Amino acid sequence: MTTPVAPGVSQLRIQRFVNVYFVETDRPGAWVLVDTGLPGSEKSIIAAADQLFYKGTHPEAILLTHGHLDHLGAAKALAAHWKVPIVAHPLELPYLTGRAQYPPRDPTVGGSLAFMSRFFPSQLPNLEDAVQALNTDDPTPPYLPGWRWLHVPGHAPGQLAFFRDEDRTLLGGDAFATCDHDSIPSVLLGTPKISRAGTPFNYDWTAARQSVQQLADLVPAAIGCGHGPVITGPEAAAGLRQLAADYPVPAHGRYVTAPARTDASGVEFLPPAPPDPLPRQAALLGVGLLAAGAAWLLTGGRRAGRQRRPSGGRRG
Repeated sequence: MTTPVAPGVSQLRIQRFVNVYFVETDRPGAWVLVDTGLPGSEKSIIAAADQLFYKGTHPEAILLTHGHLDHLGAAKALAAHWKVPIVAHPLELPYLTGRAQYPPRDPTVGGSLAFMSRFFPSQLPNLEDAVQALNTDDPTPPYLPGWRWLHVPGHAPGQLAFFRDEDRTLLGGDAFATCDHDSIPSVLLGTPKISRAGTPFNYDWTAARQSVQQLADLVPAAIGCGHGPVITGPEAAAGLRQLAADYPVPAHGRYVTAPARTDASGVEFLPPAPPDPLPRQAALLGVGLLAAGAAWLLTGGRRAGRQRRPSGGRRG
């Protein structure tokens, strides 16, 4: 089931975790898809599009806010099914075409998302034959007159947000979130709260803060982000303004004091990774479990031997 964001803009929540957006253009029946959710989401997206528009409909194009796996997951399958192009910022192309990998996630910043990020896959689908570079000389996104795109890095090098001035509708990607993105339970519950984007994936905290400040200056009246529910009315602008004024940078983490640097080819510089205590803790836990298991086997074996000896004596 889709949720309206603003006239002609609908949100679809995928697996209670990530959002995609259906955005109508200025032509009747024409629309674009913004982001594609997790891998395997194509059936849900196609079914929602058929219900929202008409059976067999297809978008003019797929626009990606950025190329993290939970945003491009179904892009290749959908582009092949609908025979439409995928469009992304040029700075995302190295990662979308397999020529580079994003700055490594930082599991040391703390929180449940950071803990779980250790186990997220790093390999991305290769979109080389399907993706096109956004024309950065044109402020209007392709197929979306009346909208403009904004470059909002910090979470991904070529991350985009989309804004419609007429009614101040903002699709913010992962420049920020409309839930507590650092808490997996909050994301799954969809509790509304304008907050920073998921901390383990932010590679440049200064750029992330500046991106939020740039979007807050738009004074949006309706907000849809990559994660969290739709927020409309005065709470939208007020919440974003508050986040911009008091942007929380973690106390520690790989990119807190020095950002990763990227260019058109990919990652240019990475600060050293801080020690991650989990592998050592897991190793110690594993050794402890092995020792406990060995002790159980030894003591269990002795008990079994003591229990068998009397019965053997009686038979003799």
